[in-house]
Order: sequence, then structure tokens, then C-alpha cells
Amino acid sequence: MRGFGRVLGIVQAGGSGSRMDVLTRERAKPALAFAGSYKLIDFALSSFANAEIADVWVSVAYLASTLDDHIGHGRPWNLDRTRGGYRRLVPEQGRASSESGFASGNADNLVQVAGQIRDFEADVVIVMSADHVFRLDLADVIADHLQRGAECTIVTAQATATQASTKAVVQVGDDRRVTGFDYKPDEPEGRTVATEIFVYDPEVLLSELTRLRHELAHAHDNDEAADEGCDDEGSRLGDFGEHLVPALVARGKTFAHPIGHYWRDLGRPEEYYQAHRDVLAGRVDVFDDPGYPIGSRWPELPPAMVRAEGDVTDSLLSPGCVVRGEVVRSVLGPGVVIEAGAVVRDSILGAHVRVCGDAHVRTAILDESTWVGRGAQVGATPAATRVRDADIALVGRDSRISGGSVVDAGARLEPGSSV
Repeated sequence: MRGFGRVLGIVQAGGSGSRMDVLTRERAKPALAFAGSYKLIDFALSSFANAEIADVWVSVAYLASTLDDHIGHGRPWNLDRTRGGYRRLVPEQGRASSESGFASGNADNLVQVAGQIRDFEADVVIVMSADHVFRLDLADVIADHLQRGAECTIVTAQATATQASTKAVVQVGDDRRVTGFDYKPDEPEGRTVATEIFVYDPEVLLSELTRLRHELAHAHDNDEAADEGCDDEGSRLGDFGEHLVPALVARGKTFAHPIGHYWRDLGRPEEYYQAHRDVLAGRVDVFDDPGYPIGSRWPELPPAMVRAEGDVTDSLLSPGCVVRGEVVRSVLGPGVVIEAGAVVRDSILGAHVRVCGDAHVRTAILDESTWVGRGAQVGATPAATRVRDADIALVGRDSRISGGSVVDAGARLEPGSSV
């Protein structure tokens, strides 16, 4: 790949994604739709494809099958190869106890696949999560990483103070050397955060994973308060910010690489909602460059249609949509139907949602195949300009809201609900 030697990409598709509430009850979070026809995992896979990285592993522990139809053999990202290409990693039993079953975090996940990373004999390993929307030239990051002789390169972004308290805050020196790393601080000192995109020297990474696991296991064994016959939880590394990255920062050869383009972590409904607002406001440059395409498995549906009685303002319509009602500042997924007299404002509708006549949907996220009956009311317009989690009505997939029913602002309906 562009003279960088052998590069291995690992996409960590994560666990249950519980912070997304009803939207991830029945799917892996990276399978969640974004901007109509895309899935969250598309952005990670496309970053590798656009950098011509041919070997990409996807590690998924929760409802892995919900990604299978979308990824297939990796064709949209040129990963369907005879040698190398796409590979799905799933939790395994039968290895050493500290490497089996489900991981306790993304660093612990790397422990599980350490032997496979070693066997691959990569020159560079890139690890990223799959629940953020971003644009990044990985070739530039790799070149920077190798030129500096870095053991770890952290791709960074700027965040608000509120966002920084939920992420890893990175202190950076004049030469972009990382001098401090504070994981989910109560009072962040700075707003530069890790995007969960890391480039590693494989030899150092594997060495540190082994050392840290042994140290944690030894400390656990020596803990006089530990119960007899305890399991291996004491030797697990948890998330990257708990042990792994702080240890690499302490070695003095970890550097930051600013992302330079749009980036947003979609870990909560509020962030998911606001990212769609960014799309509609033209603040997302991810889709702007023909030379940096976002690959996806597009729905085989006819073009969207707005009928004579329909009225659409500042909205995104996916293939297969038919609009006869009013749609304002909203994103409609594939195959959505808005009947005459219906009103959809400031909302996100998943694939094949139907909003019947005279129904009103406001400040809501309706998951796929939801049916909103005639005259029903879902959500409400919030009093404040900034929309928070408590303002957004979330309706799980395959739900049925009967005619005349009311779903309050901030309500949470589990998948398959009937109201």
C-alpha cells in the first residue's frame, strides 16, 4: 500500500451500544443507518478503501449477523479478494481464559486477537471504532506515523467541554508529541480528544498488551481482598483509555494527528440527531469529495418522488421515498411514505416507515418499518434551540402507533411496540 509496507486495518464494531437505547436493541450499533441510505460502519470501511488498504478485519461481538447482509464479502469497499481482504472476527472459546469469550473493552479485544495480529506480520496496524462519522486520509496519517518513528499515533479532533468529559482528552506538545492523556475526565483540561482512530507499531503494541495483562493479573492475584476462585476479570485491559494508551504515552513516542475534517462520535441519541442536523446544514464534508467516496450497499429502489400535494423543505430523501405530505428539516430513509396531510418536522425516519394522513411527527427518531396511524402525534417541538436526549422521542423498529395516539417528547418505545 503506497510504499508503507504491510498494513492491517481493524474495525472494532463494539458491544451492545446500550447508550443508543431502543435503536440498538436488535442490531449492532455500526449497522445503524445514517444520512438515509448509509450505515455507520461505511465510514470506517471507506477510510480504508480510499487509502487502498487491502486487509481489513471487523471485530464484532454483539448481534454480528445484523452486519452480514450489509457488508457481504466487502465488495463496496473492494475487500472481496482471493488473498486478504475482508475478514469478520467473532469471540472464540477454547483459548487461554483471558482471551476467550466477550471482550471487556476495545483494548481487551486486541488481547483476544493478538495472536492473529502477530501471525499477520504487519508493519503498521490501524485500529478504529465504527460508531463515528468522519473523513480522514489514512495515507497521510500512516506517512506521518512512520516519518516520526511513532509507536502510537492518535488521530485527534476538537470537542466541546461537554463532549470532552465523555471522551479521552489529549494534551499535545509543540511537536505534536502527546504529553498527557486523561480518560473521561470530570473536568477536562482542554478540548482536544481522541477520535478512537489509532495507528500502532505492531511490535510495541503486542509487547505492551502482554506486559499489561501480566501486570494486571499479578496485581489481581496479590489482592488480599480478591475472592478465592475468582475469574480472569482482574487481568482484562478494558477500554483503550484505561491502561493501553496511557502506557504508550508514558513511553514518550506517541503523537497526535489532527483529523482536519468533519468528525462526530454518535454514541448517544443526541449526537446521532445533531449529526443529521449537521448534514442538512451542510456542515458535513464527508460526502463532498468525488475522490473520497463513501462506499455502501445501496438499496435497490426507484428514485424518491414528491407528489403534487407534497411539500419538502431542507430535507434529505432516500431512494424509494414517496412524499404527499409536509416534510421539514428531516431525513427520510429508503422507502419511507408520507401520506397527504401528514407533517414530519426535525425528525429522522428509518427505512420503510409510513406516516399516515394527518399524523404529526416532531423531533423524533423513528426506526425502520414503524407505522404511524392517521392523526397520531409523535414527539413535540422543544422549547430550547439545542435538542437534548430528553427532547427526542425514540421509536424502536417495527413499532405500530395507532391512529389518534400520542407519543410524548422524550418517550422511548421498545422495538415491536404497539401504542
